[in-house]
Amino acid sequence: MPIADLQQAAQKIAGFLATLNKLGGMRFKYRITAGDGARDPEGLEARVIYVELGGSDVPLATQHNGELLRALETIAAQMLRLDQREHDLVSFDAGNFKALRAQELRMAAETAAEKVRASGVPYAFPPMNSRERRLLHLAFRTMEGVETASSGEGQDRFLAVYPAGKTNLPVTPPAKPRGFGRR
Repeated sequence: MPIADLQQAAQKIAGFLATLNKLGGMRFKYRITAGDGARDPEGLEARVIYVELGGSDVPLATQHNGELLRALETIAAQMLRLDQREHDLVSFDAGNFKALRAQELRMAAETAAEKVRASGVPYAFPPMNSRERRLLHLAFRTMEGVETASSGEGQDRFLAVYPAGKTNLPVTPPAKPRGFGRR
């Protein structure tokens, strides 16, 4: 069910962020835009509520590939009782992180496409969240000579790039990075 009252939803998010600042010790400034002004100019997100974070704690929001931004989006979507398929109606950003990340992913897509076209060997990106995989799929749509597919499950889901017409080729899943505590 889409968001019925955008202003009420924006107020709910503002209340949550004020509580996060007060009780969580965060120092976020925020601007919430709802309706037509919240639309993504590049059309990558279907957002109707856009939250821009500022302030001295922006680095906390963007570290670890924007994990906190995604967590805040998830909490906001659950507060608004959005269906899983509607979570992209609410978008958080800080320090232009998402636009910079999208540009980074487009450049990585161009490099991977060149590599796959030259070698004829599929390439696998490391596991990433569904939004980033979607950005890559969209970037590859405009490139000739390659096709993409997502593989894996859950946190291990990754995007593979194949030479056009050769999605039957085996692809080596990306190596899992070693984290703290794994030896």
